[in-house]
Amino acid sequence: MFERFTKDARAVVKGATEQAEGAGARTVDSGHLLLALMDREGSRASFALAALGVGGRKESVRRALEEARRRAGLSRAEADALAGLAIDVSEIVARVEEVHGVGAMSGDRKVKGWWSGHRSFGRDAKEVLEKSLRVALAHRDRHIGDEHLLLALTVRPGVPAEVLADHGVTYESLTRVLYGTGGQAKAG
Repeated sequence: MFERFTKDARAVVKGATEQAEGAGARTVDSGHLLLALMDREGSRASFALAALGVGGRKESVRRALEEARRRAGLSRAEADALAGLAIDVSEIVARVEEVHGVGAMSGDRKVKGWWSGHRSFGRDAKEVLEKSLRVALAHRDRHIGDEHLLLALTVRPGVPAEVLADHGVTYESLTRVLYGTGGQAKAG
């Protein structure tokens, strides 16, 4: 599949690995892909993000992703669903952090002992990469660009889609900016 990735899409994948490395994470997740997309300049995805007013709000996106990471990667919708079952995620996070330190539930704690340094892609990141292919095909695009990765992040439920939506970026708004349409070619 990577032979179909454009130079910009490959740079995002490489940047996501660097984001994970910088965070001390063992695996690359979809949040790392979003941060790598936010780092890009001069690409279709960066143009779309700038057109939607998110280009200069990278720190706001980063803080929202970090907050979700502190909740063990749970989206607000998932935390709300648990609250409906009388499970207070904020209270659980506070108790765990009281005993083990801030960020203990993030899964990014540096590993003690030997580790090869190779970061694999987590299930959610792999799903985004696979979804990007379906998005490209739905738009009849021959290659997978960074814009397809961004569109895939908005289609797949989870923290990155929630953070993007909070910043005014949805599949429909991206499709309008990128293709001039209302999002008819949504990939399944």
